Amino acid sequence: MTFDVLIAGAGPAGLSAAIALKKADSSLSVCLIEKSAEIGGHIVSGALIDPKAIKELLPEYSFEDLGLTTPVSEEKLFFLTEKQKIAIPFVPFLLPSKNNHGNYALSLSEFCKKLAEIAEELGVEIYPGFAGAKLAFENQKLVGIITGDMGRDRHDAPKSDFMPGMLLRAKQTILAEGARGSLTTHAKRHFNLCRDSDPETYGLGIKEVWEIPAENHRPGFIQHSFGWPLDGKTYGGGFLYHFGKNLVSYGFVIALDYKNPWLSPFEEMQRLKTHPAFSEHFKGGRRIAYGARALTEGGWQSLPKLSFPGGILVGDCAGFLNVPRLKGIHTAMKSGMLGAEAILEALKNNADQATTFEEKFKNSWLAKELYQARNIRPAFAKLGTFLASPYVFLDETLFRGQLPWTLHHREEDSDSFHNADEMPEIIYPRPDNKLTFDRPSSVYLANISHDDNQPNHLLIGSTQTWEERNWDQFKGPETRFCPAGVYGAEPNPDKPGYHILQISPQNCLHCKTCVIKDVRQELEWIPPEGGSGPNYGNGM
Repeated sequence: MTFDVLIAGAGPAGLSAAIALKKADSSLSVCLIEKSAEIGGHIVSGALIDPKAIKELLPEYSFEDLGLTTPVSEEKLFFLTEKQKIAIPFVPFLLPSKNNHGNYALSLSEFCKKLAEIAEELGVEIYPGFAGAKLAFENQKLVGIITGDMGRDRHDAPKSDFMPGMLLRAKQTILAEGARGSLTTHAKRHFNLCRDSDPETYGLGIKEVWEIPAENHRPGFIQHSFGWPLDGKTYGGGFLYHFGKNLVSYGFVIALDYKNPWLSPFEEMQRLKTHPAFSEHFKGGRRIAYGARALTEGGWQSLPKLSFPGGILVGDCAGFLNVPRLKGIHTAMKSGMLGAEAILEALKNNADQATTFEEKFKNSWLAKELYQARNIRPAFAKLGTFLASPYVFLDETLFRGQLPWTLHHREEDSDSFHNADEMPEIIYPRPDNKLTFDRPSSVYLANISHDDNQPNHLLIGSTQTWEERNWDQFKGPETRFCPAGVYGAEPNPDKPGYHILQISPQNCLHCKTCVIKDVRQELEWIPPEGGSGPNYGNGM
């Protein structure tokens, strides 16, 4: 099968690119593949959206038609200690990155479903349940994507319903997989796209959706927090949004350059719920959804080269998230729109590479926004919460992101752990199963579909190096950093004092934390059968 343009990933970036392409030239053949069973099935976000990109892409639609029905009405920002909350006075001029006036709380999963409907009405061919397994190259040019085989057993042998993967050819391919996409990782290495960039740094977002009594619901109320339960050297915090029909979106984001291998992001997220600043919002409610996803936090200085022969990178797989604003939907959409413009020019000129993408980006409001925010995230990494806060105030408020220097990311997140015996062990409280929960009951709410009789999609590399490094030095950090409990450690009967890594791939949320944080960088995440993984709904 051959198309003018092939898109991998049905998030806001990929769908916006598809819509922009077909609106500009209805004669183009545009195909979009998505590894989840249905559109939105793997989408996790807070979510607050700045509608500026929507206004540009879909001016003919009302916000209500697109599901933007909960405008922000009230916002709070707290610094937390274990027992107290300190309200940060909110003045939009002084904290422009935290100004959410005019923004909307929504379910990104549902929003992507609406974008997909619009794309299909324009003639885009959308195929959920098809995972991109490999990139196809000819003469050093990307010429398409090979989808994954269907119907192989756990030993990689064909089953009775076996279907081989297909080569989907295209003149131009758009990679829009989200953070640490497997195809994107291959493209970055093949074309050396990160040669002039800082190392990418990531965060992990973990989210729950609660349904609460109508009398407790405050549509449009949002709050963010920093401080407890994290220490002053670890970047992250919580969010809570009242939206939709009696729904509350609660989540926790932690930077994956944290140092203590005993830390569990999932347990920290559960612990934060017990703080009075958050717990009051869950009274009388019930938890109805759970999910997790890695996100890029490197920003301006970690952006790779965006175009290469035969394709481009858009959205979070390139790293367009605005970290201080805690927003990436509008930036992902804009990157998809700019990428579409560049691809249209390349197709018109019969060029192999959409070389104008870089220039279009640098001349856009997207580049201005990311440039202004460039020093915020590295400041927290270098200075910690207490010293970085006044620096950020200076940078953001007085200089509006125009200080005459750029702070840099120097280290991969996989290199940030200190040895376990050098760090304090953290003992977390048991869940009460009313407000706080364990990982198995949480994963149940992700509606995971995974055929156990298929090849393992989590390849751990050498078991010897895992024992010598991951266990001996760091005491099996993957058993704690995975928000789905995919990894466990059992005593090694042949080697007293050591453990054997146990893997439960059927629990995988496709968050990609393991490939980011693995200290050996030997673990490989490859897509399981198309349609596998979570099937998010209920406000995700």
